[in-house]
Amino acid sequence: MVSQLRVLPTTLTNKVSTPAPVPTITRHPLLSAIEGTVQVFTSQHRTFFTNVMVQAMRVAEQGLPVLVVQFLKGGINQGPENPMSMGQNLDWVRCGSPTCIKGPDVDDDTRTAVQELWKHAQLAIRGGVYGLIVLDELSLAIDFGLISENEVLTLIKDRPSHVEVIFTGPQMPESLLDVADQVTQFRRNYIV
Repeated sequence: MVSQLRVLPTTLTNKVSTPAPVPTITRHPLLSAIEGTVQVFTSQHRTFFTNVMVQAMRVAEQGLPVLVVQFLKGGINQGPENPMSMGQNLDWVRCGSPTCIKGPDVDDDTRTAVQELWKHAQLAIRGGVYGLIVLDELSLAIDFGLISENEVLTLIKDRPSHVEVIFTGPQMPESLLDVADQVTQFRRNYIV
């Protein structure tokens, strides 16, 4: 049987020699860091983007932390202080409003709840802990005057490079479409 041990050349002779220099390893430039993308999923009307949620679950399953933020969904008194863990690596947080938001006419408590959730989302993105953050119905929150479009643009520009962000919702502002790496527009929904 052949031995699996390597014999160093210095052990073959009784001479002590200096070891050969270790070659410098050069990393390929494309391996330095993978930059996160900005993706937009939009449609002509309010809808549930199933493939976004599938992507979030797939990324979480692969070991990357994911946060899903739902700005206009309420009704379960969740808010940023009570996020839900939907499984390993998948956190989900909804607005602290007692009801779902259907239009721009909201009371002060609901407006405050959306602003608190927006601050939470900003901290999550800037913190860089999550690899993917889904901002669900962000376009409508902007359209309803609950979130500033300029704040969103600044946040995207200043986010850590590895953080991937997905915006969803109808009536996506043109400025967000312009900064997106990928835009998916659903033009048709079938009602069964």
